[in-house]
Amino acid sequence: MPKFAANLTILYNEVPFLERFELAAKDGFEAVEFLFPYAFDARDIRRRLDDNGLKLALHNLPAGDWDAGERGIAILPERVAEFRAGVARGIEYAQALGVGQLNCLVGKTPAGVEDAVLRRTLVDNLRYAAGEFKAAGLKLLVEPINTYDIPGFYLSRSAQTLDVLDEVGADNAFLQYDIYHMQRMEGELAATLQKQLARIAHIQLADNPGRNEPGSGEINYAFLFAHLDRIGYDGWIGCEYKPAADTRGGLGWRQRLTA
Repeated sequence: MPKFAANLTILYNEVPFLERFELAAKDGFEAVEFLFPYAFDARDIRRRLDDNGLKLALHNLPAGDWDAGERGIAILPERVAEFRAGVARGIEYAQALGVGQLNCLVGKTPAGVEDAVLRRTLVDNLRYAAGEFKAAGLKLLVEPINTYDIPGFYLSRSAQTLDVLDEVGADNAFLQYDIYHMQRMEGELAATLQKQLARIAHIQLADNPGRNEPGSGEINYAFLFAHLDRIGYDGWIGCEYKPAADTRGGLGWRQRLTA
């Protein structure tokens, strides 16, 4: 049976962040994930997790100025010191919150920089992060993202991301596989999940088109959930979708598509 984690950045976003934990627990989620914890005291987040009996499945490393449109800085040669400081900050929060893995959003391709420079910067940064994570007992995740939603995102396909991870060469570095993003970029969902299962540490979902809840679009989620059970995926599946109406009213997909 799939294990679903509520993405608190998107779900329940009609209420302040620290109030979302209780709502997720009331709706039957046993785990949550979110983009960034850094605007809050880690002790306050941990208290919400503990008070509601929730596990934390995932959060991201710092990703630059999100409000200004940045979506990661790991590929930017002039931001290496900032990236490495973010690694230390991410580890500090991960240890306080009891999460075992963090995702690295690598960023959008800047104009005027040779790809070889971007690639070398990214590999060096990921190798550094993986080493620091290894010492802290953490997994490093790297996520390809579709270039329709985020034009210019540097990693947009699973094979491309795995090629980078091969070059990094760290046994604690894995692919974060977002079904929605990969449906838009490459399809072959079931085959890729099966072939790369050992290298996938976390899965996220939304349907397409619209990035709404499963069952609202073209992806056969009933098949995919059964397929993940068959191939032995036992990690969390993050629900990173935009509710078509309200969150609670749309949660019936969990029972309907996993029966």
